[in-house]
Amino acid sequence: MTEILEKLQETFGDRVSPSQSIDQTVVHVAAAEIVSVVTFLKSQGFTMLIDLSAVDYLRREPRFDVVYNLYHNGHRQWLRLIVQVGGEEPQVPSITHVFASANWAERECYDLFGIRFRGHPDLKRILMPDDWQGHPLRKDYPLTGTDPLPPLVRE
Repeated sequence: MTEILEKLQETFGDRVSPSQSIDQTVVHVAAAEIVSVVTFLKSQGFTMLIDLSAVDYLRREPRFDVVYNLYHNGHRQWLRLIVQVGGEEPQVPSITHVFASANWAERECYDLFGIRFRGHPDLKRILMPDDWQGHPLRKDYPLTGTDPLPPLVRE
């Protein structure tokens, strides 16, 4: 892992920031560089995008972390990438052209957190109805939802 991290630092300089979190290597990546970093890591053997999700830190700016978990099958190593994004309309470039498996994960992230993935081929809701208001995994989303529940029907 050290060799790959050194190559990553040589190639991207201060636009990446590796660290260790318990037993996993974490690399903080500037949003503008995520496609280049993921493409580079794929060429280094991290050929599996295991997961892509987000975390909402309501009172922090930048508010959101977009989290990518990659796996190197040959070395059996995990690598976590974190991109911090903020603002009222958070955006990150899509990596669907690097990992096709990112398609639905990016749609889910958009649907539940409201994070837009620029360049995504079909960014639309995947879990919530198309006319749903808001993004239910945001920490400021109302706990009771936005619509009243229909009355309970008893037979």
